[in-house]
Amino acid sequence: MPDKGGKPYTVRYDAINAMLLNEFLKAHRKVEKLEASVMEQQKQIKVLTAGLEKVSAQLKTDGAPRVVENTY
Repeated sequence: MPDKGGKPYTVRYDAINAMLLNEFLKAHRKVEKLEASVMEQQKQIKVLTAGLEKVSAQLKTDGAPRVVENTY
């Protein structure tokens, strides 16, 4: 609460808990979203890695290099 000069002279400790809880909940939601994003990226990495391994295996078994004609 401010005094007559506008300077604070008391702290409302009862309001601090509510403010801290609100900030904690915002941070927690953000962390949950980031974790979900990381999980999705890990799934995509696994799919891409599997595809790359498949292509690499095909290139190894084909032997001779091939030339592809561009028909555009």
